[in-house]
Amino acid sequence: MKTVLIGAGNVATHLGEALQKAGCEILQVWSRTRSSAETLADRLGCAWTTDVEEVSSDAEMYLFSVSDAMLEALSRQVFDVITASDVERQGKETGAHALFVHTAGSMSQDVLPAERRGVMYPLQTFSRKRSVDFTEIPIFIESRTDEEQLMMLAELISNRVWALDEVNRRYIHLAAVFACNFTNHLYDLAARLLSERGIPFSALWPLIDETARKVHDMQPSEAQTGPAVRHDMNVIGKHLDMLSDEKMKEIYTLLTESIYDRLRPDED
Repeated sequence: MKTVLIGAGNVATHLGEALQKAGCEILQVWSRTRSSAETLADRLGCAWTTDVEEVSSDAEMYLFSVSDAMLEALSRQVFDVITASDVERQGKETGAHALFVHTAGSMSQDVLPAERRGVMYPLQTFSRKRSVDFTEIPIFIESRTDEEQLMMLAELISNRVWALDEVNRRYIHLAAVFACNFTNHLYDLAARLLSERGIPFSALWPLIDETARKVHDMQPSEAQTGPAVRHDMNVIGKHLDMLSDEKMKEIYTLLTESIYDRLRPDED
């Protein structure tokens, strides 16, 4: 499938490479900045542009991996550009007849202006400098017009593909924020505490790895350990005294209360 990538960030980079390996022809990369557009285009061996007016109208699919705030207005701009150059393309799956797809977890497919539209949401955290095995990444598909085609495309790059409606996709995105983004922030806070004492963050790696491994075999509630579960106020009080940062104290207190309220024994 001839594809134009709109966006050149982490998701576009990994998804574009996976699609290309699966046989998609990446025609072009668009990005607001020359450096990101050129970098990804070089990796994919395709053209690039920073000008929406120069987006190719020859694609069968336009894949949007941009911020939620940009998505609706930018997709309309792209649609208007390719529609204007589509006078002689009636009946072809290019230009105004192409499939518009976004990769956002919390946005409706209806923000896309094209008649043929859908969502391909890969549930993973991506960084440009880290390779990923796309075959293990869950991909959630939604489309009223092209669900079967998107499912087949996603199955070329992943062994874990599901059709999922917008409401449930929003909930899995919310859950992912708790499981990934908030957890990583706590890693950052832990790293700061250790750095202040000259202790390397790598000292926590075995603990982090085992914590993650345990929830493959048991429910997270069953895997929970620590002073909050025991309601060990002696340890909790000492920890709070050690924290000079008021925001970190708030976070510690809130999480401690949340763990205890969730897991404390029934009092009847």
